[in-house]
Amino acid sequence: MDETVKIEYEFKLKSGKTKNFSVRLQKHSMQFVSEQTTTVRPWTKLTHHQCPNCPLKPETNYNCPIAANLVDVIESFKDSLSIEEAEITIRSESREYHKRSTVQYGIGSMMGIYMVTSGCPIMDKLRPMVFTHLPFSSLEETLFRAISMYLLAQYFRQQEGKTPDWKLEDFTKIYEEIATVNQSFTKRLLSINPADASLNALVGLDCFASIAAFSTVEDNLKEFETLFEAYLQPGDTLRLTRPNKEQV
Repeated sequence: MDETVKIEYEFKLKSGKTKNFSVRLQKHSMQFVSEQTTTVRPWTKLTHHQCPNCPLKPETNYNCPIAANLVDVIESFKDSLSIEEAEITIRSESREYHKRSTVQYGIGSMMGIYMVTSGCPIMDKLRPMVFTHLPFSSLEETLFRAISMYLLAQYFRQQEGKTPDWKLEDFTKIYEEIATVNQSFTKRLLSINPADASLNALVGLDCFASIAAFSTVEDNLKEFETLFEAYLQPGDTLRLTRPNKEQV
């Protein structure tokens, strides 16, 4: 069996040019699989605008893992403006997404995958979300998936004998750290002065991180509560009913 999965991005620009990217990930871990020798640029060095919360050391990591893997994407769109329109198609092994939009939204979706699968210890906590990768998602959809992922992580922590955080007390702390990474990575990109498509794509990613980090989880969850009315009926207990022989 193939031990990797592939997500393909296709941008058909109004100019007639087509840009294609293929992101390959380990099937069971969603870790990024590099298909070529890491490209080295001065701006990819770990110490170049290194995030203040980065736990990596230049003695063992010459490059920022995110920057090194994003070189081809950033350089491919270095002259692209955010307002440039494109037909964007995203293909995985189970489905295909298509949208006519400005290039920044497609770049942002693709950058999001690279940032959480490249081996950054801070961004790594979002890697499970790639398992249900949802391009062009709304803030509400992303919040639903992020909190669902976090609670599933607490289940696995409990199974491993670790203390689970069922009250989501550390959820915002994770996104505070991620917001710091996004802001520092923006400085890294600004140092090479690209056109604004990649920069605005990163700003779009940071919007959710900032909302998750600097708002209360309880307020964010309230809008989802009515979806779970079947679990919240007065005096109700969750029961599983077995079909009788006539039903099967």
